[in-house]
Amino acid sequence: MAASDAALLEERIDGEPVFEGRLLQVFRDRVRLPDGETAFREYVDHPGAVMVVPLLEPISVDAPLRVVVERQFRYPIGQVMIEFPAGKRERDEDGLICAVRELREETGFSAREWAYAGSLHPLVAYSTERIEVWFARGLEPGPTQLDPGEFVETVVVDFPWLLEACQDGRVTDAKTIVGAFWLQERLRHRDAIDWQPAPNVAG
Repeated sequence: MAASDAALLEERIDGEPVFEGRLLQVFRDRVRLPDGETAFREYVDHPGAVMVVPLLEPISVDAPLRVVVERQFRYPIGQVMIEFPAGKRERDEDGLICAVRELREETGFSAREWAYAGSLHPLVAYSTERIEVWFARGLEPGPTQLDPGEFVETVVVDFPWLLEACQDGRVTDAKTIVGAFWLQERLRHRDAIDWQPAPNVAG
């Protein structure tokens, strides 16, 4: 922590849960502000998530790189969204293990190689959620294992199309936009991608 951060810190005094659901918990805490005054902070406690950027080799030498995305209806905003595969982590679950599982369950694909891309906090104002982002390549198709009540359409698109869609507003999911531009940057410096063999995951 930088020395100057001390002037910005808020100290928790007490708090209580106000909602506990299957996916997340909502808390309301009382905090002491840097000037000594008190305030309330409401936030979502989230176990974290992973997102996978699955890469498919071009179908010919002159063809563009392809990626796997999903189309899924998101109830809070009432729209079908285009997203990279993603899912919630179990408490204390290893990020790569979760990524392997989510890719297989949602798309049916398994990947021979994986590379850690980075992590992001998508909702810093009101959520503890942290998302690990992983690249995956060497994809092999298989059956999906969707949860009851989960409806997802898996789609393969050209990567240039996805980049354009992120810029013109057809794709507005924040984590997918981040993943797309991280991939674009890594592709400019391919030696910066540290590929590793897929872990052995049961199931």
